[in-house]
Amino acid sequence: MTTDVLVIGGGPAGMAAALSARDNGADVVLIERDKRLGGILNQCIHPGFGLAVFGQELTGPEFAGRYIQRIRETDIKVMLGTIALSLSKDGTAVAQSEEGIQEIRAKAVVLATGCRERPRGAINIPGTRPAGVFSAGTAQKLINCCGYLPGKRAVILGSGDIGLIMARRLTLEGAKVEAVCEILPYSSGLKRNIVQCLDDFGIPLLLSHTVTRIFGKDRLSGVEISKVDESRKPIKGTERRIDCDLLLLSVGLKPEIELCVDAGIEIDPVTGGPYVDDRMETSAPGIFTCGNGLHVHDLADYAAEEGERAGKNAAEYAKSITKNSALAVKCYKVRAGRGVRSVVPQYVSSGEALISIRVSEPVNNAELLVLSGGDIIKRVKKLSFTPGEMVRIPVKGITSDVTVELKRKGVAAGG
Repeated sequence: MTTDVLVIGGGPAGMAAALSARDNGADVVLIERDKRLGGILNQCIHPGFGLAVFGQELTGPEFAGRYIQRIRETDIKVMLGTIALSLSKDGTAVAQSEEGIQEIRAKAVVLATGCRERPRGAINIPGTRPAGVFSAGTAQKLINCCGYLPGKRAVILGSGDIGLIMARRLTLEGAKVEAVCEILPYSSGLKRNIVQCLDDFGIPLLLSHTVTRIFGKDRLSGVEISKVDESRKPIKGTERRIDCDLLLLSVGLKPEIELCVDAGIEIDPVTGGPYVDDRMETSAPGIFTCGNGLHVHDLADYAAEEGERAGKNAAEYAKSITKNSALAVKCYKVRAGRGVRSVVPQYVSSGEALISIRVSEPVNNAELLVLSGGDIIKRVKKLSFTPGEMVRIPVKGITSDVTVELKRKGVAAGG
């Protein structure tokens, strides 16, 4: 099979990319490993989606439904239940479905592969392996899609947005959430979710705490939690047991990059996703990426908007004569300065770009400075910056390498 643009992944970013590529004159094939489009949106039945893209508040399935309906009105070839097994630098993918294995050759590829949760094995909690230990996303799917309540008395480790949302969801289903434990001295979720999902339901958030032991043989019977020091090491003598039959892990998300590795694409060790330019193109010519497969987003709307840019530029690449990757001839590099943990894109090929950043730690009464050639070309002032919030900065006037740094109380953060 051949096509102009192949989009891998049918979540918000992938659907937006496919529609954008089609709107820009490309023939498009969209493959999705699930039996329906929508990705993670299908299990996010809470509101909070769509304000940026559609101008109204929607649930996850409603948000997905808007894109699905638009795709049905086009000639985009959608292949559901199809897994991309490999991807080469020339845009050739090998995919498997119930019909067998087939090769798809594309002039341009958009990777919208999403992200995955870190499992228990990634954080090395001592103890047995009883039933009742789940990632927060798995528990969300069990409740919202399958109708199962995985436990009645819960402890949640990690205060990411999924963990916070699941604290509320479990409470609404009649379960008792004993505590949300966070190893950091601040929450990694959005402020609005802390208020709406914990404070409004009287659920305690224990900062600088972690789970240090799991109890139970066949079924989870409890966990041990401990305070941690500044090095995130448990403090001896602070241990206490909480009886529970459910432990949810909300300990971070990682972009799915297996196909990127296949294609030899350069990976940013900070974001966990590929290096890209302002066109969302990777180091492999003609391979673009967007959404949570590039860097973890706090809003699906932003992932979809990123997908639109990737799809548009993939379509233009498929129709172009010049096939060099923009990264290969890049003029300007974007760097994370003091107080900033990550930046996307990492390269800019023109005088303007939309730069997404995350700060390293919570800061109040501060401003972000964007510098090019030593000159400040953009200021973003806010009462507070938190690591859980992605800040997007439209920037113009780029004439050399760019640095984004955080400044507070007259001094640069970290200075």
